[in-house]
Amino acid sequence: VLPGMGGRQVAEHVRAVQPNAKILFVTGYTEDAILKAQLLEQNVQVLQKPFTTSLLAEKVREVLEPGG
Repeated sequence: VLPGMGGRQVAEHVRAVQPNAKILFVTGYTEDAILKAQLLEQNVQVLQKPFTTSLLAEKVREVLEPGG
């Protein structure tokens, strides 16, 4: 949990300034719980905790690739 502003709000602010920004959400919640609570759009990239450095690198590469 971020102080003062949630991750989705941060993403909205970033996209307002840079619409093509690549965003990766990192969460301890399950993806189903996030989607059911409508905290994130279904097409965003999500990395669930806990994760390894290898998984983090793989996910960042996936997000940054064209079409990611």
